Amino acid sequence: MTTKKAKKTAAKATRTSGAAKVSVAKKAAPAKRPTPKKSRAASGQPSKPGAVPDAGEKLTFNHAMMYVKDVERAMRFYMDMMGFKLIEDFRYEGTPVYARLRAPGGDGTIALHQAGPGVSVASDGVRLYFEIRDVDGFCRKLQHKGFYIPQAPRMMPWGWRHAYLNDPDGHEISLYWAGENRMQKTVMKAARQVARL
Repeated sequence: MTTKKAKKTAAKATRTSGAAKVSVAKKAAPAKRPTPKKSRAASGQPSKPGAVPDAGEKLTFNHAMMYVKDVERAMRFYMDMMGFKLIEDFRYEGTPVYARLRAPGGDGTIALHQAGPGVSVASDGVRLYFEIRDVDGFCRKLQHKGFYIPQAPRMMPWGWRHAYLNDPDGHEISLYWAGENRMQKTVMKAARQVARL
């Protein structure tokens, strides 16, 4: 009973003095200090899809941008053939001139930018690497969609399984699976040993 009476009295006091409510609330609420949280990357946990990676104090790789002759055509390739999802696109008079796409797995992104008239889109010396466990199955799906793969999947001396292809603008792409070997220094030692034979 006394608890009900106390609540009624408090409610009545609040109705009669809005300022008192505010000042009481300010006094009653202790000051909270935000505690820094470890990012998933720092804690060794994989990031959730859609989560924004914590760049923090260290340099991170954000995305690769490619100049293309036709953004719409490039979007169709990366979305329809490779499974990328559209983040955004910018249009000029209804025609896409820029697009950002997200890989179907992980948080990797690419950007497609309309090249100016007469500008080369050649990317000699640059190759995009997309990793997928079932490289062979992924390549078969591309072939069933009518896409030509110049080098079918095969095991490389350094322990990664690779297939090589080009996007519609000639940008080189490697579809590969490295698994646990991706961060191993011993992989390159094995490649050097094979090269000596």
